[in-house]
Amino acid sequence: MAATEVVGFAERIRLETQQAHSDTENSVFVSELLGGKLSTEAHAALIGQTWFVYDSLERIGRGYSDDPIAGPFLSDELLRSAALEADLDFLVGSDWRDRIAPLPATVAYVDRLEQVAAVSPEAFLAHHYLRYLGDLSGGQIIRRMLERAYGYERDGLRFYIFDGIPKTKPFKDAYRAKLDAAPLDGDQQQSVIDEANLVYGLNGALFADLALDIDRYRVRA
Repeated sequence: MAATEVVGFAERIRLETQQAHSDTENSVFVSELLGGKLSTEAHAALIGQTWFVYDSLERIGRGYSDDPIAGPFLSDELLRSAALEADLDFLVGSDWRDRIAPLPATVAYVDRLEQVAAVSPEAFLAHHYLRYLGDLSGGQIIRRMLERAYGYERDGLRFYIFDGIPKTKPFKDAYRAKLDAAPLDGDQQQSVIDEANLVYGLNGALFADLALDIDRYRVRA
């Protein structure tokens, strides 16, 4: 009889969040933006909402530096807040802090970070995994599509550029190995997976909020 194949935790997360990931990928706002059907103001709006999320996530992360679960995943090379701020300087202007405000879905997303991820390393790990592994994977495809659609080179795309990670695959492989080795029991692993599915929903709601204003951003023929 063949031995039962043991699925590592990193692969479990991928498999058990596959449907939620697919649902989020099909956002109308993101599809039209990447297809060049929206104005650069739409991209600026997305970057603005994204900044609120990372500002919270990375501030919370500093409190987990010594945590046995979350601490090993923290890396200065991943941090995105400064890159987002540079993009907003370019896309919106130096007064961008006075010109952006969180949408209701973004407020809910940040509230989840502040109220749950800030006190649960398992929840924080789910948020960390979804954001940064996504940035290093699909985010790189988004970067190339935005380059083609809007003519960006570096300014406006710094969020997707990881200067400290010249080769993403070895970094992602090491991250997944850390997931497999993380000191999590079965219940804790399930908590990470459940939170990850919830985070996909938070992302989807953010895109849906942005889509409410989509006619404003559409490029007229």
